[in-house]
Amino acid sequence: MTHALSRLSRRWAALSLVALLALATQACAQSNDQNSRQTTQAQNSSQTAAPLSSLPNFSKLVERAAPAVVSITGVRTISNGSGAAQAMPNLPPNSPFRQFFKHFFDQQQGPNSQPQQSKERILGSGFIISSDGYIVTNRHVVVGDTELKVRLLDRHEYSAKVIGMDKRTDLALLKINAKNLPTLQLGNSDKLKVGQWILAIGNPFGFDYSATQGIISALSRNLPNENYVPFIQTDAAVNPGNSGGPLLDLNGQVIGVNSQIYTNSGGFMGLSFAIPINIVKDVVAQIKAHGKVSYGWLGVMVQDMNQSLAQSFGLKQPEGALVAQVEPDSPASKAGLQAGDIILEFNGSKIGRSGDLPPLVGSTPVGTSVPVVILRNGKRLAVDVTIAALKEPKATKKAQSSSHADQGGRLGIIVEDLTADQRKQLGIGRHGVLISGVDPNGIAAQSGLEPGDVILQFGRSQINDAAQLAKQVHEAPTGRPIPVLILRQSTPLYTTVTIPKGK
Repeated sequence: MTHALSRLSRRWAALSLVALLALATQACAQSNDQNSRQTTQAQNSSQTAAPLSSLPNFSKLVERAAPAVVSITGVRTISNGSGAAQAMPNLPPNSPFRQFFKHFFDQQQGPNSQPQQSKERILGSGFIISSDGYIVTNRHVVVGDTELKVRLLDRHEYSAKVIGMDKRTDLALLKINAKNLPTLQLGNSDKLKVGQWILAIGNPFGFDYSATQGIISALSRNLPNENYVPFIQTDAAVNPGNSGGPLLDLNGQVIGVNSQIYTNSGGFMGLSFAIPINIVKDVVAQIKAHGKVSYGWLGVMVQDMNQSLAQSFGLKQPEGALVAQVEPDSPASKAGLQAGDIILEFNGSKIGRSGDLPPLVGSTPVGTSVPVVILRNGKRLAVDVTIAALKEPKATKKAQSSSHADQGGRLGIIVEDLTADQRKQLGIGRHGVLISGVDPNGIAAQSGLEPGDVILQFGRSQINDAAQLAKQVHEAPTGRPIPVLILRQSTPLYTTVTIPKGK
């Protein structure tokens, strides 16, 4: 019995030892597994933290740049239609009550009402480019009969003088009487890339020295009526009051001047546009030297290519600027360019879209002979064109009244009466009007009408001038297609437009 108990004790001890060893092994395995998971989590955490730690810290950049950014305030004198117009409430552009009040106050203005003057508050931004007080801003901030004040970060205020302005680029150069001022270094906008970080500093809604950051969303954006500026598009928050302020890269160099926003509400909606600094440099240099800015002139009206047009001209894909019209006695005419030519290169620069051409031509010094590569009848040709100076249009007010005689309110187009030389070049008689502008969101654009088209008939009526077209469009029925005969690239073709009911 004792012997049996002894053997049972030994077996129990052996089993206990095995169990202990198994538990120890399991605990060790669990510990190793936990350590392994912790190590993996630490590695993943480290990998996740690395990109975060590499994000830019804008505080140092703002600290360096802010002293050279200025707030521009003041008052300008504006003319109102009459004394009654001054009582018009200041409502947002999209307010449903705006048209109601406008109609009411317009009725208060009698035929003998005299124009009245009022004061308008100026609010904008700018930046110092030289220690002796030269400041860059937007033209629309300072245009008019103005009293300007410039305030620095240290709250010093100076009266500012406008040295010069340029309407096409919306830039202005100011001067204050001061010395040893902080300045910003100007960068090179030709080296910008989509996706790179940027910083904007300005005076939105009067909140001085507000900094906003973002990235470059797109380059070489062409905006309506802004043919000479290939804008930088960003997603940095820019609002009224930011106009004229600097757009900076991570090195603190100015790469653009914040100028415009796309908005339906009057505030920031994610689309901001800045004037490239290389254009600013040229404008500032010309204003300092001559007091004004000169632009190169080629003398062509161009339009974009689409896939079907590209194929018809023998191109595999859309590229270049299609010449819709060549102005008589222009550099293009003297060089032999014709309607239907496709400009593929200008002075060594490839033309991807029609919007690429105007900035290149405008920045070319007057009198310079440049090579231009065109496609004509499926063959590439190289011609030399001597660039002339762009002239301001004569009788601007009269031309505007004839071209805005509007049709545009319903169709979304601007048309001009054709000159005798244009009619001769197009090979048409006394009828036809030239489309010079198209609202990209209008009915005409949706129907495929483009700048450069000549409207020959609207409905069943032959069109002789802009006033006649305005009358026909005004009387046109709504809700059903209306045939329109146009001349495009010397080829007549029909299209249709449908004016929505209630428009």
